Amino acid sequence: MLIRSGCVNMLWLNIMYMSKSRSEAAIILGSRVLAARMRAGISQMDAADLSSIHFTNFGKIERGESNPTFSTIIRIATALNIDPAVLVEGIEADKLPDTSHQVTAADLIRARKQG
Repeated sequence: MLIRSGCVNMLWLNIMYMSKSRSEAAIILGSRVLAARMRAGISQMDAADLSSIHFTNFGKIERGESNPTFSTIIRIATALNIDPAVLVEGIEADKLPDTSHQVTAADLIRARKQG
């Protein structure tokens, strides 16, 4: 099989990007979704159908390879009959990908009052 070096380099870059794009938040959320699905005793395919998302996307969420939107989190929680807060509890900005700064609203207000 003939593989051009450009294709190999592009594949390597994609693999490197994918491995670095997993955030701690996505991994935590995914593990919680997986645990809730297992407690519910349903397959990934059924959970995806009940959530109105494609099963491959559901799998990516469970593996922490995807950062689902708020509406997707709500649909998943509803399908698994759990409070959506259970899925995101304790996940803060420091666990998100590429967080270059961590300023809260309180920090901003305090800085404006001082300035």
